[in-house]
Amino acid sequence: MRRYRGSSYAFRSRSPAPGSFDRLSEIEVILPVLDEREALPWVLGRLPAGYAPIVADNGSSDGSAELAERLGARVVVEPARGFGAACFAGLQAARADVVCIMDCDGSLDPRELPAVTAPVRSGRAGLALGARADAASGAFPPHVRLANRLIAFELRRRAGVRLTDLGPMRAARREPLLALGVADRRFGWPLEMVLRAAAAGWRIEEVGVTYARRRGGRSKVTGTVRGTARALRDMAAVTLSS
Repeated sequence: MRRYRGSSYAFRSRSPAPGSFDRLSEIEVILPVLDEREALPWVLGRLPAGYAPIVADNGSSDGSAELAERLGARVVVEPARGFGAACFAGLQAARADVVCIMDCDGSLDPRELPAVTAPVRSGRAGLALGARADAASGAFPPHVRLANRLIAFELRRRAGVRLTDLGPMRAARREPLLALGVADRRFGWPLEMVLRAAAAGWRIEEVGVTYARRRGGRSKVTGTVRGTARALRDMAAVTLSS
């Protein structure tokens, strides 16, 4: 196994395993991971043809990174903790024209990625967000729905962006996304991306997606009021600095 280090992350490469993903895919899917071993096989197994995964491991202790490699995914190791830090490491490692970012807990179905990428690939939108329009029972707790409404209100008030969800599944073209200069490295990353995209004049489009209960592991945000409060704190910091 070879290890390549960048400014803050390490990329681990190995010879492609049988059935591994096409490294020259037009679209790459960045999957920020922190102890998601139970969900990884399902998520990777449902990626559509032409969508190559980049697993951005953020310090997992359950062997998530090693399992992802065995399943044929490219793995980026980001030691600095933070959702945004993992996403940014994956984005730096990506080479495809179009990139997607989505949670890797099994709550989102990778087979819906083509619908989310369609507005970006056609040029109709600069940023596409998968809005959780069809949520399974228990997947979208009341405290998370309330937090989502507050965020949507702030987006309308501050940026004139009318959204129903912050979109844990999203797509954009890689180079323009990097050029936005999203700086937050914690849970404020998704909100800052939308705010900067709106300020840059991007068209932002929502696409309805299904939302299920996570397929294992421990939720860092939606599963607890404390986790949601921590995410709101990070997002509030981003909003105040915008």
